[in-house]
Amino acid sequence: MRATAGGRTGRVRQAPRAIAAGAALLVLLGPAALPAAAVERPERLFTIPDKRITESSGLAASLAHPGVYWTHNDSDDGPYVYAVDSRGRTLATVTLRGVKPRDAEAISLGPDGQLYLADIGDNLDGTWPEVWLYRFTEPADLHDQSVDAVRYRVRYEDGPRNAEALMIHPVTGRAYIASKRQSGGGLYQGPEHLSASGVNTFRRIAEVPWVTDGAFSPDGNRLVLRGYFSADLYAWRDGAPQRLRPLDVPFQRQGESVTFTADGAAVLFGSEGSDSDVWRLALSEASPAPSGAGGSAAPSGAPPAAAGGTAQHSGSGGTSDHALAALIAVAAAIGLARLWRARRSS
Repeated sequence: MRATAGGRTGRVRQAPRAIAAGAALLVLLGPAALPAAAVERPERLFTIPDKRITESSGLAASLAHPGVYWTHNDSDDGPYVYAVDSRGRTLATVTLRGVKPRDAEAISLGPDGQLYLADIGDNLDGTWPEVWLYRFTEPADLHDQSVDAVRYRVRYEDGPRNAEALMIHPVTGRAYIASKRQSGGGLYQGPEHLSASGVNTFRRIAEVPWVTDGAFSPDGNRLVLRGYFSADLYAWRDGAPQRLRPLDVPFQRQGESVTFTADGAAVLFGSEGSDSDVWRLALSEASPAPSGAGGSAAPSGAPPAAAGGTAQHSGSGGTSDHALAALIAVAAAIGLARLWRARRSS
């Protein structure tokens, strides 16, 4: 009897220790991780049910049509751009006349209602000596139609590379492309004005590894870059990105698109795949500009100035809020389970 009672007493005493361990884990994780998760948590906005849209690789919020978003498939689809609303319904299919995309990876809206489709994918990272951008005017009426597009030839100053992100600055109209590499990737700046008659050379201005898409805020003061499992918010100062903080990214099958909403109050994350979901992340109050925000662009090959560290991106940033929340939940569950078993045994 004493041995049994002692065993039960031991088990009862172990339960508070387990709960204490869980509490210690919360302390170690720190409260700094919790407010972001509570304030900024992505929510599913809509699903794209259109059976033609199975590889949504780009996303751009329309300014002419509130609540409408432009998207397109990855390779092997054709010269099609789709307008979907905030319920996921396809409102229009726009066909680009005379265009045969090789690997369309991104879409971006520039000043004066100009849409840019980026045929910039190069999965072998060096096969194509040049890639292309196609510019066309955003349709005033949303119905199936064919439009003419202006083609721009693009080359990189340091040779061919794979890329999936095109960002047109909404104020200056300047084009930026982010290459997709685990290490050594870069943000490339196009010429002040793109030329339809010659080759446009894009020059490296910052390091941003493993980017699958990016977008400027409507006022041009912020930039978001995403990878498959993470995203970062940047301040845009003097033509260069300066990292502010990571954003909470939903878990998606193949996260390849991002855009700001038309009012700049949130970002949307999209994914490839049939019946893919688009998630909305409302942004809290604007983060303060990092120190040195008025400085010059980061040197080629060097990470941009960062608030609290060097620029990091997908696969190299901090732990996401979802992961932290999962750790906290596991610790709490273990402590409660042990307490419950100990009480049942007693």
